[in-house]
Amino acid sequence: MKSICLFFQVHQPYRLRRFRFFDIGKEPEYFDDFQNNYILKRVAEKCYLPMNKLLLDLIKEFGSQFRVSFSISGTAIDQFEEYYPEVLDSFKKLAKTGSVEFLAETNSHSLASLKNKEEFFAQVSAHKDKITKLFGKAPKVFRNTEMIYSDEIGAMVAEMGFSGMLTEGAKHVLGWKSPNFLYTNAINPKLKIMLRNFRLSDDIAFRFSEKGWSEWPLTVEKFVGWMKDLGKDEQVINLFMDYETFGEHQWVDTGIFDFMKALPAEVFKNSDFTFNTPGEIIEKYQPISKIHVPYPISWADEERDLTAWLGNELQDDAFDKLFELEPLVKKCTDKSIKENWRHLQTSDHFYYMCTKWFSDGEVHKYFNPYGSPYDAYINYMNVLSDFEIRVKKCSGKKGK
Repeated sequence: MKSICLFFQVHQPYRLRRFRFFDIGKEPEYFDDFQNNYILKRVAEKCYLPMNKLLLDLIKEFGSQFRVSFSISGTAIDQFEEYYPEVLDSFKKLAKTGSVEFLAETNSHSLASLKNKEEFFAQVSAHKDKITKLFGKAPKVFRNTEMIYSDEIGAMVAEMGFSGMLTEGAKHVLGWKSPNFLYTNAINPKLKIMLRNFRLSDDIAFRFSEKGWSEWPLTVEKFVGWMKDLGKDEQVINLFMDYETFGEHQWVDTGIFDFMKALPAEVFKNSDFTFNTPGEIIEKYQPISKIHVPYPISWADEERDLTAWLGNELQDDAFDKLFELEPLVKKCTDKSIKENWRHLQTSDHFYYMCTKWFSDGEVHKYFNPYGSPYDAYINYMNVLSDFEIRVKKCSGKKGK
C-alpha cells in the first residue's frame, strides 16, 4: 500500500517599488504596498480562498482519509494579516480538521541556509513560532526555501530538532534510485528525507493545460493509473507543488479545480493508496538508505540547482553585498532595519535577476515584474544602497 503526500507551498514576497538612483539617501519606503495588496487579493480570490474551501469540503466528505500539507512563508502570512485576514481564517479552519499539517520554513523565504547558519536558525525559529501560534501545533518537518537541500543543510535542520525534510527528487542525485522511498540525511541519519516525484508533480503544476502535451487532457483516471503503474515495492508518491498552481498558474477554465475535486474519490475507488502528511510518512515508513547530496539542489528548472537565484554576476553581487551588512544590522536596535533586511533576503528578488533564456526562460519572464534582469538588479541595488546608509547610521559606523 502506497502513501500519497500532497504538499502545497504558499508564498508571496514583499515586492520592491521602483526605486531610482535619486531616491538614495532620502529614506523612502522600499516596498510597493499597492502592488503587494493588489496581487495578494487577486491570488487569494483566484486560488487561496476557493482551493481552501475545496479542500475543506473534501475533508468533510472523506474525513481523516484525505490529508494534505502546507508550508506558508512568513511573508505570505504577514500579508494575509495585513491585507486579507479571511485567507488566514480559512487556513485556520483547515488546521482545525486535524487532517492538515503545516511545515516550517525560513520566515522570509530566504536563501540564508546557503550563507549564514545563525541567520538561518533565527528565521526558522521565528517561522516555527509563528506556525505554532497560528495553528496550534509545532512543525516537526521542514521545507527549505525552494526545496534547497544539501547534506550540510540537512545536518543543520536535524540540529534544529526536525525529524524530516522535503526536497527534490533530482535525477543527477538519485541516479538509478527512485524518489518514491524514504531516505536519510548523509551526515545525520536521524533526519528523514522525502523526495518530490517531479514528473507526476509537474504533470499537474506545469503540463495540465498544455494542449501540445501528448497526454493532454489529463484526467484523474489517467493520473491514478500512472500512480498504480509505479513499482509495487515503492512506498510513497510525493506530489509537491506551488499552491498558486490552482487558479493562478492554471486558470479555473482549464479544469484544474475539477481535477483536484475528483482526485480523492478516484484514488479511493480504484487503488489501495492512502493520503498521508509528511509527519505521518516519516513515522510510517523506514528509510531504505542515505541520500548523498554534496552540492545544493532545488526544485527549480531542468537543472534542479541554484542558478535560478544565484550563479550570474548580478545575483551573486547583490546577494554578497546584502549579507556583508549582517554584522552592522545586528548592532541596530531599530526593528524596521532588521525587518527590511530580512525582506530583502527573500529569494524572489534574486530570481528576478536570472539570465536564463532557454528552456526555462519563459517561466522566469512570466513571474518577473521587471523588463530585464539588469533592471531588477539596478532597482535592488538602489534600495540596498539606501539601506546601507541607514544601517551605518543606525550602527554608528561612519562613512557612506
